[in-house]
Amino acid sequence: MGNCCERAGNFFGPQKNTNVRVSLPAVCFVWQIAMIILFGVFIRYDKESDAHWPETKREENITSDVENDFYFRYPSFQDVHVMIFVGFGYLMTFLKRYSYSGVGFNFLIASFGLQWALLMQGWFHSLDPATGKIYIGVESLINADFCCAGSLIAYGALLGKVSPVQLMVVTLFGVTLFAVEEYIILDLLHCRDAGGSMVIHCFGGYYGLAISWVLYRPNLHQSKRLHGSIYHSDLFAMIGTLFLWMFWPSFNSAITDHGDGQHRAAINTYIALASSVLTSIAISSMSQKRGKLDMVHIQNASLAGAVAMGTAAEFMITPYGSLIVGFCMGIISTFGYLFVTPFLEKHFKLQDTCGVHNLHAVPGMLGGFIGAIVAAAATEEVYSKEGLINTFDLEGKFKDRDLGTQGGFQAAGTCVSIAFGLIGGAIVGFILKFPIWGDPADDNCFDDETYWELPEDEETVPPVLEYNNHMIHKQQDIRSESNFSVEQS
Repeated sequence: MGNCCERAGNFFGPQKNTNVRVSLPAVCFVWQIAMIILFGVFIRYDKESDAHWPETKREENITSDVENDFYFRYPSFQDVHVMIFVGFGYLMTFLKRYSYSGVGFNFLIASFGLQWALLMQGWFHSLDPATGKIYIGVESLINADFCCAGSLIAYGALLGKVSPVQLMVVTLFGVTLFAVEEYIILDLLHCRDAGGSMVIHCFGGYYGLAISWVLYRPNLHQSKRLHGSIYHSDLFAMIGTLFLWMFWPSFNSAITDHGDGQHRAAINTYIALASSVLTSIAISSMSQKRGKLDMVHIQNASLAGAVAMGTAAEFMITPYGSLIVGFCMGIISTFGYLFVTPFLEKHFKLQDTCGVHNLHAVPGMLGGFIGAIVAAAATEEVYSKEGLINTFDLEGKFKDRDLGTQGGFQAAGTCVSIAFGLIGGAIVGFILKFPIWGDPADDNCFDDETYWELPEDEETVPPVLEYNNHMIHKQQDIRSESNFSVEQS
């Protein structure tokens, strides 16, 4: 038994080989070729993007190209796309020596994830049983970006501790799990979750946390010198925050119904975001003896209101209700960074690099339950009969569902997302423990040099010396550039 334990310890031991020259190209080439084949078999343009659009217009009595869904959805798609690639990417550049990886691996995850998402979501939501094809349009692109967001959130918990090959595996399983839990929550339970508090943030947060828990590194302190930020890295991360903050109303309203639902979702998110900023700044200042602010809190907790508003964004939560949500989430998220994250690492061995527990997991979970409460409290006086039907999609086999039942299903949907995130993440974490993925050693985490060719730092370049009339010893013999000094008169 002792020998078996020793062999297992050696197998999962600290010996690391970060050479991914074979594994990373192999995964990228093979999986991309697989995407080409699968797209060729399954993916086709929908009727609004197909060249037969003029015929569709005649058949459906459409008088103008402006009625094509592209012109309605594309502005929202642009905003969501910017959030995925610029917002999330730059938000992860706060580590002093991990900016290339923060932006670059975000780029890799999203680029592969959106392809796999178009297939997975298509198989579950839009597969035509008559032809066996998936028909995609601009709304499919928005949903694929949403799907990628779950894996990018998980990446935040793993930032600096995993290889790009491991991230591809995280994305493959993350998108798959996302598509399944999204189908269960939105189709089977018939929950409403326009901004994805449940299906995106709650799932992605707990998925990443579960993986990080399984991949716990007891000697991560060996990389402590790099586990922090510097002035310009925090500034770059703040750029990501501002992109996310500005475009989040589009994120929460992108796939809502035309008309009042989308309008209301943008307003509610906009208001909640503003409220989050003030309370996160207030708690950050209160936590320091001299009232100084911590940029970590401003970068992250200021977004928590939008995360929590995702489910209830299109509901009649009222503007002051949105303010209350943002107010509370700013406080809860900032307290999470101050107290909960250190507690989880010390007592539960949970190393959460970006604090996704405080920005995504908990606000997403609370957002799901907030949506359940608001749904259960909905009345015909507030919404009107037709408004209730449109807002909660109470048609077909769900036309007789009462609002109390709807609230119960909304709460159940939140529990489903938590379960998928925790169980799925634990399984994926154990897969990633196999020593074949090229992940860094404990003393080599949070460093771009492990996987990137880096330019020479400025301070290592010998200075260019220029003589002028204000300098003496012009004929000084320069025998050692590193020891050269100039004496000014």
